[in-house]
Amino acid sequence: MTLLRLRTLGGLIAVSLALAGCGAAKKNEYAEPKLPGELHFSELSAPVSIRRDYLGIPFVEAKNNEDLYFALGYIAASDRLSQMVSTKLTAEGRMAEWLGETALELDRYMRVMNLKQAAQNYWKAASPDQKKLLQRYADGVNAYINTGNLPDSMRMASYYPDTWRPTDSLAIIALYHLVLSTNLQEEIAYLKLAQTVGLEKAAWLIPVYPDQPLPIDEARKLAGVGLIGVDEPLERLLLAQDLQTGIGLGGMAASNNWAVHKSRTKGGASIVSSDPHLPVAMPSVWHFVHARTPEAQWAGVSLAGMPGPIMGYNGHIAWGGTMVMGDSQDIFLEKLHIFWGNKLHYLYKNDWIPVTERKEIFHIKDRSPEVHTYHVTRHGTLLNSLLQRPAKNGELPLNIKLPYGLAFQNAIPELGGNPLVFGDIARAKTVEETKPLMKQLRGLPFNMVYGDRDNIAWQVTGTFPIRKAGRGLVPSPGWTGEYDWDGYLDPELHPAALNPEEGFIGTANHRTVAPNFPHVLSSSWFYPERSERIRQMLSENGQHTAEDSIKMQLDQHSPLVAKVQAWLKADKNKEALDSAINELPKARQAMAREALSDLLLLDGNLRPDSQEAAVYGAFLHSFTRRTFLDELGPASGENWKAFVRLSNLSYSAPMDHLLVREADSPFWDDVTTQKKETKADIIAESLADAIAHLEKTLERHRTGWSWGKLHTYHWKTDGTVMAPKQTIKQKLGLEKMDKVLARGPFPAGGDHTTLNISSYNLGADFDTWMIPSMRMIVDFSREEPMMAMNSTGQSAHPTSRHYDDSIKRYLGGEYHTFPFKQENIDQLYGKPLVLQPLK
Repeated sequence: MTLLRLRTLGGLIAVSLALAGCGAAKKNEYAEPKLPGELHFSELSAPVSIRRDYLGIPFVEAKNNEDLYFALGYIAASDRLSQMVSTKLTAEGRMAEWLGETALELDRYMRVMNLKQAAQNYWKAASPDQKKLLQRYADGVNAYINTGNLPDSMRMASYYPDTWRPTDSLAIIALYHLVLSTNLQEEIAYLKLAQTVGLEKAAWLIPVYPDQPLPIDEARKLAGVGLIGVDEPLERLLLAQDLQTGIGLGGMAASNNWAVHKSRTKGGASIVSSDPHLPVAMPSVWHFVHARTPEAQWAGVSLAGMPGPIMGYNGHIAWGGTMVMGDSQDIFLEKLHIFWGNKLHYLYKNDWIPVTERKEIFHIKDRSPEVHTYHVTRHGTLLNSLLQRPAKNGELPLNIKLPYGLAFQNAIPELGGNPLVFGDIARAKTVEETKPLMKQLRGLPFNMVYGDRDNIAWQVTGTFPIRKAGRGLVPSPGWTGEYDWDGYLDPELHPAALNPEEGFIGTANHRTVAPNFPHVLSSSWFYPERSERIRQMLSENGQHTAEDSIKMQLDQHSPLVAKVQAWLKADKNKEALDSAINELPKARQAMAREALSDLLLLDGNLRPDSQEAAVYGAFLHSFTRRTFLDELGPASGENWKAFVRLSNLSYSAPMDHLLVREADSPFWDDVTTQKKETKADIIAESLADAIAHLEKTLERHRTGWSWGKLHTYHWKTDGTVMAPKQTIKQKLGLEKMDKVLARGPFPAGGDHTTLNISSYNLGADFDTWMIPSMRMIVDFSREEPMMAMNSTGQSAHPTSRHYDDSIKRYLGGEYHTFPFKQENIDQLYGKPLVLQPLK
């Protein structure tokens, strides 16, 4: 088990402490920042006031932007230093410096991405003013580091963080661009599954959208390629999923946002709402900040190590983002050959071209450094060296298996735009003023929905390659040149809207463009149900209020339920299903009819206390396994893990088969039986399986069944999962720390198709892995427009009272008001800590 299996920052802390040989019972020596008081710093030009409210959210008041950015760095480090440093080290491929060999596989993977170079490119393109603010932020981080008040995860592991550099924040921006595009995982998963079932059959496992044809033509671009030659253990590349989850961003198809025009609100002013969906993590990736200078005031959420409010409100405009599901990554198969002098070459347009080499030095805690050589083609760095243990000192290409290489091309090295654009957005006063700023956001592919009191707007941001051919959904042959990239889409051509006629805008990671849109933003959209629910709820209400937005964000109604019921009740299906149920053994006939009855009674609300919702969830789980496990199993095998990952990332084969695919799918037949099964046969068996699963997992008495008993929230670490691989001393530390760091379990409602999302691993388990990581609503008609709530707390320190003090409020649907009027500010925030210039 490697670090890549860790699902939260808490897992990082647990490993760090265990590897240091320290148990969780050791007294915590971290001292929470004291308020009020004074501190003195030579970098400041004027005093900065920091006041905190009952949740530990800071209100920062500075005389100028430079001093503000210093304070933002200082506050971020005081609350989230362990998270900031782990994210930075992850981006740069340096976690082994903190955690030792445990993290080396993660580091090798991240060096492929070369985000450090991307950060340097960002820095070169930054303006003098931007560089100055980034330096001031770094100065603030370093001022806190220099206090020596370090988190236990560092102190107990005897790790002292480097000086924070401005480029560290830029490397984190590049990292978030990487994890906001999930197609790398899809391409590798497809390649893995195609080796098992064949190219065209595997295309049934990657449907594009319910109204679009299967990507058979896309799969055929690999016709004639002997996939048996791609015989590396591809599952090791699928650890990219675990990498993303390890920093709290894994494998997400995440977020809702909407804006309602003043013509459709009760208060006669716009409402902007946003709730980004991310993996369950301790702490949440979001760090709330409220800031004011003579020039501007804003409140919102920042990401650890990145200055500026990613989503928020400034008294004039509000903005929030969802994933575009943008595809700015491609895998190219390269034909490789070793020529003279043991030099590796790749074929391109009938010429053998030598690869370029890049050597990387890995410094590893408690052992000598390691040198690793990366090989680069015109399509990017070869991933092959990550598929097996490197040769001595990492010297390649002797351990690259031929004839194919896997080159990873991504847009990150080409990122442009304004790295501090969120700070500029925070000072904008109108939608018109904000529009050109949104187009400068090239590093993060978002659906940005924003508004002022009188206007609402939408802008797709990010960087999208123009492909000469193909969609980039599956790997492409690299040797012909026909699938190469040809520049990037002009931001002026990105989809956008201003005050649409219907009076609202909503995005939920769905396909936001027509099927015939002339440019490829993605082929991996998320399920349409959440966007359908947003449209339904906004269309029905011409007098929208903040309370209505709260109801939407807490909504656990799934439009998918009615679609499943419609299929089950359709005349053409009822007879076939009834016949299939009659062919089951008597006991299973009764189970299937019981499940069918419960499914048809379900009102669409997946409440935690609903028995029918438990049956529905168990049915979807069983249907997934009945349809695909016979050919992709066993459930513990790498093919099934790849398929589950694939189903998490976007509109998936299980739901596509349930609602769209009929007799034509090759996956209906269970290859382990003598019978040729139909769709009705599979559904009948799945219905019976659902009841059997609940009897085994919960209890035999139906009165004890509920969705929330089967499906839970659990803010936890994977420390205990790692324990079997560690020493006895480390096991004790991991197990104890997991108990200290975890919170829950709590009953969960909803699923991947509800606005109040609680995604689980369909076909694997029912543990919630993705939730609304924070909620924000801005109603411009209210005296204090902004309300929000984080999913955990402000602090990354487990002994802080602000480590988990938002969880129960979040689960209870509470919101916290951010005041902008002085009298309300003074009432909410306590006495200040003043950062004074050093005279």
